[in-house]
This record gives sequence, structure tokens and C-alpha cells, in this order.
Amino acid sequence: MYAFNYHKPTSLAEVQSLLAKAEDGKLLAGGHTYIPTLKQRLAQPSDVIDLSGVAELKGIEEEAGGVTIGAMTTHGQIARSEIVRRVIPGLAGMAAVVGDPQVRNRGTMGGALANNDPASDYPGAVIGLAATIRTDKREIAGDDFITGMFETALEEDEIIRAIHFPRPKRSAYEKFRNPASRYALVGSFVADLESGPRVVITGAGPCAFRWTDAEQALASNFTSDAVASLRADPTDLNSDLHASAEYRAHLITVITKRAVAKLG
Repeated sequence: MYAFNYHKPTSLAEVQSLLAKAEDGKLLAGGHTYIPTLKQRLAQPSDVIDLSGVAELKGIEEEAGGVTIGAMTTHGQIARSEIVRRVIPGLAGMAAVVGDPQVRNRGTMGGALANNDPASDYPGAVIGLAATIRTDKREIAGDDFITGMFETALEEDEIIRAIHFPRPKRSAYEKFRNPASRYALVGSFVADLESGPRVVITGAGPCAFRWTDAEQALASNFTSDAVASLRADPTDLNSDLHASAEYRAHLITVITKRAVAKLG
């Protein structure tokens, strides 16, 4: 690990000031990706700014019929939240299967979204529920937030403050996990919105994407049978030592059927 200046501010204003002054400042949320990156000397920041002491970035509240979650709220807090479990149980269920207990009690929603790992779970909910990402500069529509593998619409010095999720009619998440990392080889978030069904696939491709064939099938028949005969195109899917593109394409159908069945 290279030497750097460590800061633990207690307000968003202090974070912004530290970022502006640093030659190459980086934000630290839960640390599950960035700390290993530092330990392997794959990054050499001048300053690391720990967000864990910023209370205004934490918390869950019911707002405008939906749920607003602070960026530094942990997965475990989301999974256990009475508000989330009542208003959007599909989102609480997603948080409950992120990593393992240690990860869930340290990792944060904002950190996971800013990192945008291809196998991360939350992009499925952000797109599937047409969420809004609130930063210290603006609001970003969930449909516009993910721009590529490990890439988002965030600017270099932009900080996620909170994420607002509108309440769906119903939603559910299912994933086929890597047994070691618990990351999704394939995950499927299914939501029934006022505008119609949304099906968002995570883990299978370079970034989360909507499976429009399944959405069209569910629009006329919201049952698992409606997607049973569909087959995803493996052309642009990930292929690695964990699973081939063809296997992931098969899993997309299987996992989406299971997610829809939860809403039966």
C-alpha cells in the first residue's frame, strides 16, 4: 500500500472541501473494493476521505410514496428496515442476499452503486424501479446512471447523497450466486410498475441491462410461464472461468422465472 493522507470528515461540506483541496482524493465508503485495490498497489491516491462519519449520508425514510435511502446506509440496515420491507419488499430482499453478514454490515448502497461492479445487485433495482440518484450536484435518472462496466454518469468529484426508489405495484429479486463471493453470476430484478413490467439482468453482461423480451411477455401475461420459452442472446454476455456466455443466457431464463414466481 502506498502512503496517503487519511481523513474522516463529519459533514458533506467538509468532504467537498477535502476533495477540492486534494491532488488526487478518493472517497471511501464500505471499502470492500477500494481497500483491496490499495493493498495491491493498484491505486496511489494522495488522500483517502472516509465517509463513514458523515451522518447526513445515512438513513432511510418514506418519501412521496416510495423510499429514500442515504448513500452510506449499509446493506444490512436496508434488509432489516421496517420501511423498506413494507414499501418495497423486493428491495429489502435484494439487500438481504448481498455478500455475507460481514459484507452486509459494512458495505453501503452508495459505494456499491458508485463502483458499479458488473455482478453487483443494486443496479437491477435502480433501473428496475426507475430510481433517482441524488448527488451533491444534481439528480440522475436510474435509467441514465449506468454507462458501462465499472462506469457511471458520476463526475470525478460528484458524491452520491441518497437514492430515491418509487414504490412499485410489486417486485422481486432472484440471483444465482457464485458460492465463494456471493456475487451474481446472473441476477434478475422483476418489477411491476404503473408504466408496465421491468426486468433487469445483472451479472450476465458488462453491466446491468433490461431484458425487453421478458418485459413484453409479462405485459400480457404476468406469470412465470410467460418467460419460460424465452432465450436471451448470449452474444454480448460475459464468459469466464465461472460460467460461459451460453450458460449465463440459460440462467437468465431460469432466474427470471423464479423471480416472477415469487410474485405469483
